[in-house]
Amino acid sequence: MLIKLEWRKRGANLIISINKMASPVKYIYYFIHVLSSKMQDENKNIIIILLVLALFTGATIELSEGSTIMGVILFIIAAILISRIELRGTEGLLQSSRNFMLIGGFIVAADLIFNYINSSELGTLDSMVFFLGISLIAMGTGRKDFKQLGEFGFYISSVFTGLYLIFYSSFGYFNIDFIHLFDHYFVLMPTVAVIKMLGIPVEIIATETVILYGSEPMTIVIGGPCSGLYSMFLLIGIVAGYSRIEKMEIKRTLSLLGFAVLIAYIANLIRVLILYITAYLYGMDTMMIVHTHIGWMIFAVTAGGIMYIVNRK
Repeated sequence: MLIKLEWRKRGANLIISINKMASPVKYIYYFIHVLSSKMQDENKNIIIILLVLALFTGATIELSEGSTIMGVILFIIAAILISRIELRGTEGLLQSSRNFMLIGGFIVAADLIFNYINSSELGTLDSMVFFLGISLIAMGTGRKDFKQLGEFGFYISSVFTGLYLIFYSSFGYFNIDFIHLFDHYFVLMPTVAVIKMLGIPVEIIATETVILYGSEPMTIVIGGPCSGLYSMFLLIGIVAGYSRIEKMEIKRTLSLLGFAVLIAYIANLIRVLILYITAYLYGMDTMMIVHTHIGWMIFAVTAGGIMYIVNRK
């Protein structure tokens, strides 16, 4: 895979010329270029930001559980998309400081050292903490473009980390059973109802567990990341960061926030339904392969598609 990027200024816009790249990346880039050129700047930014976060999440999942090559490709596409974001804020809300670089470097190093000492794999929270550190480093560079993207990343990662600590760590510490109840009533029961309507035999045997009767009985647990809360946290962070930097009105911010959460919820229900159907038709092994890849794909397609439809209207 050979990618050559040439950067040049044309007025206020930063143009990317890609002379040679792998075919999958090339076609996706051309699609993004045509799609984004037909949209208003504000709505284009929202769609690009949604896709960047979906690709970032997908790359993290692929590198840890799936294909390393696919993970690298997703990171490259995310980098190309980031270069097309045009934030209108002039100076942002946070002032540049070398202290940001020191704090960011410390966070990144501490996260890596902690996982190395404990021989643990990098998880979702680790990825967002790492993202937080990189964002702080970018904010401390003093360059306007890096500072704006760094500030945006700071809002996304800090909001996600804060919500994660509240809903997963704090609720668990105080024995608040929110996550399991959410999984049962808002994910498992709606998807099981749809599956039964399709004529697929399924039985609920526990709060987050079902038995699916395909070629053989299969026990499937719907919990943890399957709740879709990670996607909601990411989108809330996106809205928070975008609204702060672009100085959006509170009413519009709240509307966009509700719409983003709805997107995440619908996308996750579709993902769980696909997993059920895959397990019923092809078995558990195939379902686990699909499980690794389908989440971020559904998130990206649903988020980008709905936002594009809203823009057309």
